[in-house]
Amino acid sequence: MKALDTNILVRFLTNDDEKQAKKVYALFKQAEQSKETLFVPQLVVLELIWVLESAYQVSRKHIIDVIGGLLLMSILQFENQHAIQQWCQAAQKNKADLSDLLIAYTAKANQCSTVLTFDKKAANVDVFELVK
Repeated sequence: MKALDTNILVRFLTNDDEKQAKKVYALFKQAEQSKETLFVPQLVVLELIWVLESAYQVSRKHIIDVIGGLLLMSILQFENQHAIQQWCQAAQKNKADLSDLLIAYTAKANQCSTVLTFDKKAANVDVFELVK
């Protein structure tokens, strides 16, 4: 199995570099035809959120929607897929930072009772505990 870097998904989603985007489409089509699965590390999802928010000014709703769409692609296998699916559902209802929510749902998926933080805003999410 091969893994994907963030820039592959960015090209796929934004088509900001037409030449590279065409290579990604061909790569995905080949994976689909050969029934190959491509691995998406959770750090790639976290970085994708950051890149889409900061570099492309993509709206929160659109980020949640596109990651939800990626989860439906049969050629992609996500690390901690269940946690990312839960993140998608929670992020639609919760106004917390998307990255913080992903950290929270990953922690929950790994049987953590809490995430310790100095971030007062993140501490508003149930899983986070503010260190005073």
